[in-house]
Amino acid sequence: MINTPGSYLRRKEGNLFIKNDGQVFEVSVKKVSSILITTAATISTDAVKLAIDHNVDLIFLDHFGDPYGRIWHSKLGSTTLIRRRQLEVAEKEEGLTLALEWVGNKFRNQIDLLTGLRATRSRRSAEITAFIERLRAIQAKLSDVSGKVDEARQLILGVEGVGSRLYFEAISELMPERYRFNGRSRNPAKDEFNCLLNYAYGVLYSMVEKACILAGLDPYVGIIHTDHYNKKSMVFDLIENYRVWADETVIKLFAGRQVKVEHFDKLENGFTLNKLGKALLIEALNKWLAESVRYRRRNIKRADIIQFDCHQIANDLIKRAPVKLSP
Repeated sequence: MINTPGSYLRRKEGNLFIKNDGQVFEVSVKKVSSILITTAATISTDAVKLAIDHNVDLIFLDHFGDPYGRIWHSKLGSTTLIRRRQLEVAEKEEGLTLALEWVGNKFRNQIDLLTGLRATRSRRSAEITAFIERLRAIQAKLSDVSGKVDEARQLILGVEGVGSRLYFEAISELMPERYRFNGRSRNPAKDEFNCLLNYAYGVLYSMVEKACILAGLDPYVGIIHTDHYNKKSMVFDLIENYRVWADETVIKLFAGRQVKVEHFDKLENGFTLNKLGKALLIEALNKWLAESVRYRRRNIKRADIIQFDCHQIANDLIKRAPVKLSP
């Protein structure tokens, strides 16, 4: 991550030569998957070309962690048949099956996280159990959903929204009293927890978008989220499977008392992460993503799961029989 004004990125033979935060170092482009840039920096075209040739994207993040631009190659990730199938399933029952699977994953991840927190907080076991049971009751409402996505979208989003509010209420109750918060807030965040979480989500957004493109999925053709101008609806759909990674990373930072007042800049109506805060978060998130876990009968780094899943979705779309047109 390049996060210091005056930093530069250039090519030195087959490596990337970087000056950031007063340090100068050289790294093989083969060891880099993405380059995050959060501040004014000088980038040589040779470095851009080297990165593109090795499938490394340069991602520009704003003050809140949201990607506002990226430099990458202009090739499609795969056949356009995948994009056609995306459009087809979005209007059929199989699209609803995918939507329910992704939202269901989000609920399961949230419940698993709360269950893990309960195991290390025995004094609050009953309180956390009550939240878990209420969350399961809300999740159960998804079993009543049927038909096509257009008919069920508002119900799905409504159930997901109620569940999320309850989940973050539980998380807030488990925070140190100084850092408890009142629900989700965005750009700018009204509290330190949401400030860190928003930035972590922004990084995940960029990872999901890249995985979509590499797999041949169109980031703008969603199933749960509707299509609007310049809205990356598929990214918003898929990230529901992985938000818990950001949640757990941020919770661990607070639990480990690593979060300090000096990690934030106070705005008139909220907070933003400063250089120290971004470095703290990115280091913790990268460490979490680099861990190997057992996933679908294989050992895989968390960072590679998103790409694995996107390729699986794309392959499934291709394998399904083509939709027959009415005579």
